[in-house]
Amino acid sequence: MFTGIIEDIGIITNLKEENSNLHITVKSSITPELKIDQSVAHNGVCLTVVDIKDTEYTVTAIKETLNKTNLGTLDLNDKVNLERAMKLGDRLDGHIVQGHVDQTGICTNIKEENGSWVFSFSYDSKLNNLTIEKGSITINGTSLTVVDSKKDSFSVAIIPYTFEHTNFNTFKKGTIINLEFDVLGKYVTKLMSIK
Repeated sequence: MFTGIIEDIGIITNLKEENSNLHITVKSSITPELKIDQSVAHNGVCLTVVDIKDTEYTVTAIKETLNKTNLGTLDLNDKVNLERAMKLGDRLDGHIVQGHVDQTGICTNIKEENGSWVFSFSYDSKLNNLTIEKGSITINGTSLTVVDSKKDSFSVAIIPYTFEHTNFNTFKKGTIINLEFDVLGKYVTKLMSIK
């Protein structure tokens, strides 16, 4: 369980394919605090730490994860948003995030607005995920509020702190992003579809 509040931006230092798996090595300032078997969200994808060396650690993504997220598009030196699992008893500053990406989306527009930014995204609505105005959405692991909800697209407003402390500053039109829709909304959608 996560909150969607990004702790660090990691840098990809190695990508190693093994059968259908991808071992991803990340350099991060949080590495000294990690341990083997710990869960860390990478662009919103919960992965298990399998190796630690100095300031770098390694996680493994399976084929299913690579097919449903943007992790399969990573290159060396790419930036990934990182968050360790939530501690019980801590404040929930973002919203409840499972670390289970529902689908990918595409950045369709970036507009600077006098010190902040509005990012617009599209996604495949046939997968029955939805956003609502002022509802929660997780983009690359970042907890955000929807400001413009449509059937297959939405926008979010980004303050300077979020822009500087996440990988949103690397986005451009066409960037593929990970989406985790609000967990309550997913249950409501499922209940409404049961006849």
